[in-house]
Amino acid sequence: MPRRPFLPRLDRYIIRKFLTTFFFMVGIFCVIAVVFDLMENIGRLLSNEAPVWGTVLYYLSFCFHFGNLLSGFIVFLTIIWFTSRLAQQTEIVAMLSSGMSFWRLMRPYFMAATVLVAFSLLVSHFILPKANERKVEFEVQYVHVSFRISDQHMYREIAPGTVAYFRSITVDRNTGYRFQLERWSEDGRLEQRILAAKATWIPEDSTWRLVNARVREIATDGQEKLRYLTRLDTALSMRISDFGQRSALVSTMTTPNLSKHISREAQRGAPVAMLKLEEHGRTAHPFSIYVLTLIGVGISSRKLRGGMGFHLFLAVLIGFLFVFTSKIITVYSASVVLPVDSIISTEQWLLLAAWLPNILFSLLGGWICWKAPK
Repeated sequence: MPRRPFLPRLDRYIIRKFLTTFFFMVGIFCVIAVVFDLMENIGRLLSNEAPVWGTVLYYLSFCFHFGNLLSGFIVFLTIIWFTSRLAQQTEIVAMLSSGMSFWRLMRPYFMAATVLVAFSLLVSHFILPKANERKVEFEVQYVHVSFRISDQHMYREIAPGTVAYFRSITVDRNTGYRFQLERWSEDGRLEQRILAAKATWIPEDSTWRLVNARVREIATDGQEKLRYLTRLDTALSMRISDFGQRSALVSTMTTPNLSKHISREAQRGAPVAMLKLEEHGRTAHPFSIYVLTLIGVGISSRKLRGGMGFHLFLAVLIGFLFVFTSKIITVYSASVVLPVDSIISTEQWLLLAAWLPNILFSLLGGWICWKAPK
């Protein structure tokens, strides 16, 4: 008696097409990104005498960073691409007409998605931080010699109860961007928060110049005073170089090291909301592959008049909407100060915020699949 295969032929076909198309698209996107980045930086690499092998390793790390960043979106495009072709050739209609349920059709998609989720979790928690460490080291030495560190969320306690934050810095210009300063009382009450588009150190005056600043002061009775200033010069006991320590870069820390770093920062009173969101996001982001798989199959399984072109348009639209929603929720949740009597803790709120885009778009995906042809 012939041995029955572990997976039916249809499942093997969809899984193979899913994974091969996904990795092919990742390769295409990475090649395009590397070409554009190389065209932009070739002058710096040559003038700074970057080694060939070091450049190859740098762009390999660059591909890990870029591929992981766009993994959910590329999964979406992958599903739309080959499932739309099946739908336009009425193959999906034939499958459903033969008695196969729509949810049975989705099984191989989710089996392939599980492989990608597992791989993405491994990359996000362990492989990508090591790749980022090599990437940052190479950039500092051969690309951005001015030592600009971007999107790394750097914090320092510059005085007892006073914490400063920069999203990115340029050391040789004495300038930091997306600046935030918080002053806390001894009993843990927020007294003042200053937000500014950028902050520049003025050595001649020994002052910091804040541009487009918003100053929020909170009195002991809870009343708040808000001021908006196009320019604010103030004295702060810190230097821009205090934030330029590569050892503090969040993106180069594996998740166990990041958890230890968060504990240390929390113990000395530094705000850790963005760090917590980064930690939770490393798990939530890979699981978005499931969400976008659900939406992608629900959309592309329909045979529409616009064909694959219309499906791809929807894919790009929903993909950008997902990314935009994630960014908005991240920025908003990090700035929210929950009241003392809140029904959830700050830790629970940040965990919810990291997963909220997945939850919202899962509901959208469920509705699309419910409306899909059965």
